[in-house]
Amino acid sequence: MKKSIIPVLLLLPSLLAGCTTPQKKDEGDDEQPYVPQDISARDVSYPTEIPPSKEATFQIHYRRSTNKYAEWGLWLWDPAGDDDGVVDVFNYQDDFGVTACYPLSYVGECSDNRFGFIIRKLDGWTKDCGDADHFVDLTSVVPDNNNCRHIYMFSGDATMYSNPNKAKPDAFVKCEFENIETINVVTTNKVVDYYLIIDGVVKVEGYGVMSKSFKIDLPKSDPKANIEKTYVVKVEFLKSGAKLTKPVSVANLYNTSDFNKNYTYDGELGAIYTPTKTTFKVWSPVSSSIKVRIYENGTPKYVSASLGSDEYAEHTLVRGEKGVFSLDVEGDLEGKYYTFVVTNGVFTNQEIVDPYAKSAGIHGSRGQIVDFSKTNPAGWDNVSPIAYDRNELTVWETHVRDLTSHETWNGSEANRKKYLGMIEEGTTYTKNGVTVKTGFDHIKELGVNAVQILPIFDQANDELSDTFNWGYNPLNYNVLEGMYSSNPYDGYARIREFKQVVKAFNEAGINIIMDVVYNHVNGADRSNFDVLMPGYYYRYTADGSLSNGSGCGNETASEMPMMRKFMIDSTEFLAKEYKLGGFRFDLMGLHDITTMNNLTAKCKEVNPNIVIYGEPWTGGTSSMKNFEQNSAKQSNGNKYVGYGAFNDVMRDALIKGGLNAASATGWVTDPNTANKTDVNAIVKGIAGITAASNEINDPNKTVNYVTCHDNYTLIDRVKLAAASTIESRTDFEKMCVLANSIVFTSQGTSFMLAGEEFLRSKGGNDNSYNASDNVNNYHYDLKVQNIRVFNVYKELIKFKQQVADLHASTAKINVTTLEDGKVLKYTVMDGNTEYVVIHSNGGSDTSINLSGYNVYLDTLSKLQPGTALGTSFKPSRLQTLIAVKA
Repeated sequence: MKKSIIPVLLLLPSLLAGCTTPQKKDEGDDEQPYVPQDISARDVSYPTEIPPSKEATFQIHYRRSTNKYAEWGLWLWDPAGDDDGVVDVFNYQDDFGVTACYPLSYVGECSDNRFGFIIRKLDGWTKDCGDADHFVDLTSVVPDNNNCRHIYMFSGDATMYSNPNKAKPDAFVKCEFENIETINVVTTNKVVDYYLIIDGVVKVEGYGVMSKSFKIDLPKSDPKANIEKTYVVKVEFLKSGAKLTKPVSVANLYNTSDFNKNYTYDGELGAIYTPTKTTFKVWSPVSSSIKVRIYENGTPKYVSASLGSDEYAEHTLVRGEKGVFSLDVEGDLEGKYYTFVVTNGVFTNQEIVDPYAKSAGIHGSRGQIVDFSKTNPAGWDNVSPIAYDRNELTVWETHVRDLTSHETWNGSEANRKKYLGMIEEGTTYTKNGVTVKTGFDHIKELGVNAVQILPIFDQANDELSDTFNWGYNPLNYNVLEGMYSSNPYDGYARIREFKQVVKAFNEAGINIIMDVVYNHVNGADRSNFDVLMPGYYYRYTADGSLSNGSGCGNETASEMPMMRKFMIDSTEFLAKEYKLGGFRFDLMGLHDITTMNNLTAKCKEVNPNIVIYGEPWTGGTSSMKNFEQNSAKQSNGNKYVGYGAFNDVMRDALIKGGLNAASATGWVTDPNTANKTDVNAIVKGIAGITAASNEINDPNKTVNYVTCHDNYTLIDRVKLAAASTIESRTDFEKMCVLANSIVFTSQGTSFMLAGEEFLRSKGGNDNSYNASDNVNNYHYDLKVQNIRVFNVYKELIKFKQQVADLHASTAKINVTTLEDGKVLKYTVMDGNTEYVVIHSNGGSDTSINLSGYNVYLDTLSKLQPGTALGTSFKPSRLQTLIAVKA
């Protein structure tokens, strides 16, 4: 609408049905004067002349107040494409800053008229201009005369601007239902008029708005929001005259009692297979159409022209109760692949993988219809999780690749870094005439009774590459990662082979614990959750952006009934189908207590002895409602029902791990000192108590440990912290053993990082999530070098598993502190057998009467097992002694 006729139109609203009264005019201007920078003072030199281009381009202009740009670049990607994106550099400069100028085709086809970018350091993932991903809407950015779109970014500012004066491009900031009767609209720049379109028909018109913030009341003919209808707002901007449309978000209606009553569904979802038909069910109350595409092939042609096929048969699902779309497709569809095609107010014909898919083809891009009876190895019916008490567990944390990736593993090349490599037997390594067991045989020899595997669900990885990743980038939760299978193209291979792993470990007396990451997804934007129910499955901040309590760009909303249902359904399926011994929850503090309690109860129906524990913290600030009361964080540990958490209080008391400074020392790493706070935390930790702000006096809720995959390995941590306190190089070894000696002689679950038993190092890397096999793998030559340490660990693990008092469900151990806490002494019983355990961080002048006791274990190997002890035993520096009453 042209500005020249606005005065006339101001008279019209009262004459138009459904129109609203104009809002008060905004004052002020966001634009700021532009100040040039001195190009000559920069630490880089880029060309200043940008040549003309025959195709559409974009320019991302970046300005730092320091005028230093050498270490900064970009990550660019097409959100609708299949590639993760590309890292690139700024390639031009001017007196604003530096510029990345590329053709639009460089970031993909941009089929949804968008591309994404972040500004980051070239040598890592340190970001500037905010933590969240930036998306350029090509329909909202007006090209210049050379068909180039310009975006201006300022260091420390997450806003995208349309010019160097910090003018904001015309865009919607908010367009959402405030309640069931009113829509709230906020734009970057002033709007002159708007239209509310319901199911394609203009129902409300408003003129002369002259504001960046206004509300629209629903018309009297249609006064209450109905999520099964589509609501779109169209606006015209005052200065530019540009017209933009935006679907109205119904996310604020999701928390209403009416929505939960009418749309919460408790039935089965996904592809429900029988030999005669497959029933497809998907929950999406806001969608107007959902189709299922059935593929013969799980490989898209873009992955492999020779192996792939994009042919499919398409069927339309029928909307039913609670917003569930379903369809029975007759015939035996076993082994075929499928996707859903979704249309709603936000997305049109968007193809996604079913969140409930239980297997997938290559890269997890198509779900698979599975007959699980055809995936079972011989003898699978005889496999059952071993009924260990959680307090007798000794958990060994590993990554599939790490176990077999180093040359010293010496197994078959076909199994290296694969599921089947985890159970290959007969592998050894020999050095200097000493032969040691490696891989699976090493684990069995060590004697642990539980192995926790870093994420093995389907990740946002290239399954054909050999790139290392821990796996905390979830894609399809109920699908196993294909990179570790012998054939990632075949959705059945990953299932069969992982079941073989579970079976082999089960036969060795070892339960498998699965590391799960429900707190975030690899990318929320256009994820299957996002497409099916925009704004439902994730948490958002007050300004409408994704909450980032995970530190990974998004966090899921476990408190939402259907996200809660998904987590419960998913863990129940995984526990039942793969006969798991437990789950470890990543960033459990981002989940609410009710979900964790209900999930645990459901999993215990599958396996009464299942062990569930998690990290009782977050990776950032969460927008969970009533976070302090509702979060499954450490201070709420007394509200846990049937599950536990890592005791980082004891860990920090022992070695000052986690986020402490590398130079910080604890009880173990600072011999001859004993900080009272640390000693108290250790004393309580030995009894299975977490001495947190809200003390958790329950061994069933405690996982004692000193190291895990995060942060430094134990030997790396000790070397950094204790370099100035050691008396000899062997002190490093002694400190490592002393720390885990306390872990394995404590109540609660005992946990260790794989490889600590032979002093595994990552070369000082404290965050090796993508640091390659060379950093993360197990050098079995270290086992030869540190065989004495390995044998000590074997004895500690055996002791933990056999002594009844260490398995007690109430705090039972009473620790006596000697020499101001430098020596810790306590007694534990195993039936009628009595043991005395002594830990010393420094040399002792105190004589301890151990008359009538024999040595069970001396971690320094000075005293041989069976040696009789007398009335004046003096603990040595960095020693653990376990004595058994004769």
